[in-house]
Amino acid sequence: AAGPSLSFAEPRRREVVLRDGAGRPAVVPECEVVGDDVHRVLIKLPSGTSFYGTGEASGPLERTGKRVFTWNTDAWGYGSGTTSLYQSHPWVLSILPDGKSLGVLADTTRRCEIDLRQESTIKFAALSAYPIITFGPFDTPAQVVASLSHAIGTVSMPSKWALGYHQCRFSYKSSERVLEQVIRTFREKGIPCDVVWMDIDYMDGFRCFTFDNNRFADPKSMVDDLHSIGCKSIWMLDPGIKEEKGYFVYDGGSENDVWIKKADGSPFIGEVWPGDCVFPDFTSERIRTWWARLVRDFISNGVDGIWNDMNEPAMTTTTKTMPESNIHRGDADIGGVQNHSYYHNVMSLLLWK
Repeated sequence: AAGPSLSFAEPRRREVVLRDGAGRPAVVPECEVVGDDVHRVLIKLPSGTSFYGTGEASGPLERTGKRVFTWNTDAWGYGSGTTSLYQSHPWVLSILPDGKSLGVLADTTRRCEIDLRQESTIKFAALSAYPIITFGPFDTPAQVVASLSHAIGTVSMPSKWALGYHQCRFSYKSSERVLEQVIRTFREKGIPCDVVWMDIDYMDGFRCFTFDNNRFADPKSMVDDLHSIGCKSIWMLDPGIKEEKGYFVYDGGSENDVWIKKADGSPFIGEVWPGDCVFPDFTSERIRTWWARLVRDFISNGVDGIWNDMNEPAMTTTTKTMPESNIHRGDADIGGVQNHSYYHNVMSLLLWK
């Protein structure tokens, strides 16, 4: 019910594949469907196995005895017991009793429970079927991670300037403060600083793709001054667009029918920094192209990079995100029309695309 098990192994090290006494593969997932279409996978490993990984998670590095949920969450103020953070990676790195390492990936973007509370056992549970992919076992964790990266791809190398020191704080309320009180102070004190980040204070009333006419009246001039002293700038953008007639982003989005809808077909409205907001449906390539045009015009002000924030997607309400019953018009190649629970964990990735 949970799909086939696949394995990626170094072809020159076939002798290390886990097998039982009869020569059969020893890592054979047990699969079952329980409750409301929940697909549960149980992977039993040799006694004494310890666990690491589980993606972005709070708490100790070793994950043995822990349980987490892959559900992108704006988890500000999180503690060691927080079970969901900003990214979702249903992945476990297992260290076997003989010292070898085995990676296990549940290939799903849905909300997934990773339960490591049973001794030497991995439990995954998620809606809809998904394959389990194992990597190894190999001699070292580094070999497992290398095998994983070969399968899913690696992160692109950033620009050279992005590898330096970045300065960011929610308090830069004017271009003068950025230039004179922050960056020039770094220079005067001989402290290297390659990049400064602009939080939402640069906007006009927290409206995305705008600049405050008084405090950031000439962003291009400010960026030119930053560049003249060897500093780049990154500016925040949020997917929450203020619901306000006369605001060009809201008007353009409404004319082009880009907003995520409620189950009744009306635009969903959620609360973020500007107040009531609507949200582009990035599951549609047409809508991603509409957003990309806004970004293109925005960076013409000399912007060096974009800080995509609040794209879990996050709300300032107690639920921290939008209702799972919201409807997305997803393109056919990524799943078609689905409710929000289907697309939640990939919304930030689709925005980036």
